[in-house]
Amino acid sequence: MTAMAAGLLLAVLPHPALAQGSYPDPLPITGQQIIHDPTVLRLKSGQYVAYSTGGVIGARLSKDLRNWADAGNAFAEPPEWWFEYNGTGDPWAPDLSYRAGRYWLYYAVSSWGTNHSAIGVATSPSGLPGTWTDHGKVFASETTDTWNAIDPAITRAGGRLWMSFGSYWTGIRMVELDPGTGKALGGATVHHLATRPDAPYAVEGPSLVRHGRYYYLFASYDACCAGVNSTYKIRVGRSTAITGPYTDSTGKPLLEGGGDLLLAGHGRYVGTGGESVFRTRGQDWLAYHYYDAEDNGTPKLGLNRLGWVRDWPVVKQSRS
Repeated sequence: MTAMAAGLLLAVLPHPALAQGSYPDPLPITGQQIIHDPTVLRLKSGQYVAYSTGGVIGARLSKDLRNWADAGNAFAEPPEWWFEYNGTGDPWAPDLSYRAGRYWLYYAVSSWGTNHSAIGVATSPSGLPGTWTDHGKVFASETTDTWNAIDPAITRAGGRLWMSFGSYWTGIRMVELDPGTGKALGGATVHHLATRPDAPYAVEGPSLVRHGRYYYLFASYDACCAGVNSTYKIRVGRSTAITGPYTDSTGKPLLEGGGDLLLAGHGRYVGTGGESVFRTRGQDWLAYHYYDAEDNGTPKLGLNRLGWVRDWPVVKQSRS
């Protein structure tokens, strides 16, 4: 979920190293397809759940990744503290993970065009909607900060817990979390992972995963949330250290505007972004939203298998 007006965005040419001339279509799905900023995980029950921006963290359930049913919301009502950040208690861009015998749901609360924002966390024994206990703020930003505390993504590395986050306001950042509370360590260093050369620094929505000896930072660039006029696309860089520096396949740092183009709009699938990466049954998957040009720009769920070629990710055709 972007936090600045789409009209401010800058166009960026892709690095040619891994950019594809054409992109594979997402997995054909049925049922409830409407979604924004999806985070997907296979639960211990065997079901897949997708949480998203919209509602009080909207929920979808599937048995096979192909047919999705509306499952209501993570919460019945917004926690009271959310209203400090917007008048409707509207949450954005959740991130779902499992550790220490519990499911952890991170999310952001903010208002369009401001970095008066906060990231919160809730836990659940099952990961299902309606079972979440909120634990309040993890990390916050104010208008005096040079970062924006939205779009969280959780990663474990070397026995430590990290949260990447960010949107505009100089791009993607990272802080270390306390594994016990799931909240930012007191006085934690705010690491800088990726940005653009010029304002408004249109990069956001990180997802960070380990593959082999590298950490891979996926992020959404350009204009979200404008239907068929959206220019969202997904770029990626990698590093041998969780805190960076991250570079693309040409060696250009992501802190200097680098990033290999992984997936862009094509055909009816406009503005691909808001991504997350998950693994199930030995296969990596890329989840994202796109705006359907054949359905008035409605945001829908995109799922593609993610492959690896010479230690770089590639989007693959997903079987029908």
